[in-house]
Amino acid sequence: MSEPQIEPEIMRISWGPQHPMSGQTRILIDVDGEVVHRLIADLGFTHRGIEKILENRTLLQGLIPIERMAMVDTANIGLGYVLAVEEALGIEPPERANWIRSMICEICRINSHLYAFGLQVESTGYFPAVFLWTTVDREVLLDLMERLTGARWSYNFIIPGGVMNDLPEGFQDKVREAVNYLRGRFRQYWEAMVENAVFEMRCVGVAVLRKEDAIRLGATGPVLRGSGVDMDVRKDEPYAAYGDLDFKVITEQDGDAMARLKVRFHEIEQSLNIIEQVANEIPGGPVRVKIPLFPRPKPGEFLSRVETARGELGIHMFTDGGMNPYRVKINSPSLRNMYVFERLAELNRILVADIPVVINSIDPWYLDCDR
Repeated sequence: MSEPQIEPEIMRISWGPQHPMSGQTRILIDVDGEVVHRLIADLGFTHRGIEKILENRTLLQGLIPIERMAMVDTANIGLGYVLAVEEALGIEPPERANWIRSMICEICRINSHLYAFGLQVESTGYFPAVFLWTTVDREVLLDLMERLTGARWSYNFIIPGGVMNDLPEGFQDKVREAVNYLRGRFRQYWEAMVENAVFEMRCVGVAVLRKEDAIRLGATGPVLRGSGVDMDVRKDEPYAAYGDLDFKVITEQDGDAMARLKVRFHEIEQSLNIIEQVANEIPGGPVRVKIPLFPRPKPGEFLSRVETARGELGIHMFTDGGMNPYRVKINSPSLRNMYVFERLAELNRILVADIPVVINSIDPWYLDCDR
């Protein structure tokens, strides 16, 4: 990679390679003393070729590598791929399967946001034990997923035509217990973290992204909604059971690091409401329809959009009538938001000490970005 030239009085620092959170990455920082003039993300540093791998897998085999893009949010990513496959095959999942899909996706959304909370608190240098809190509370969700799918990570539970299995006996009661527990815990998170003076000092007014800049730069997910843009694929183009579920799209107007965290915090409240609705109101019926083991889709182009924990994921699938997709193009939310991250130093006065806070407010997953 050819690096751009810099002015003599500016020093370039290579922040990395390192593993700051979700995979190895490198970020170049142009600084004048403690003031950051430019941020350059070394995109592709951990490129693994998932798009190319999918060309050499059947439609069903592709379920496994696609979920490796972001291990804390596998259900949302897997569902995006499955929706494109179902469109290519011309099949519709049963209603009950759609409700189970929405529940699993919201469990993964909470899991992902909890991970983001812990990293954001660590990056401020305040109360590192909060990261341990989030780790312990994620166990509640992982236990639910293990009970449902048999796995704690990378479930491959959402399949073309529905889901792998129905809810086990007593699962809905376990969901209600988990929801009640987490609601109490999040009241403690708010008091210990969001309303804490030290945390506010490090996050309020830092890396402000105005509404017009968020739209212009193509931000998505909590980064976009933290700048006051009311946009969520679950509401705008409902899929799975989201059209039948009652929830709000969370926005904040300040556009700073604190606003982005507050969006994730309140989205967890909405996710808990969704999970509880599914547990109480899920319709009966089958959970999947039969499809061939080696299906051959009709030739054409098929597009799906889902709202992952980090924002809109787009799957553009090309098929030529064979068992494997001819091409799968993935528009990942982390990639879009990393372009936003690169512009934040131009839009704000950012100090070197602010960089971990800024990065974690964007909540990128580098393996998702470099897919």
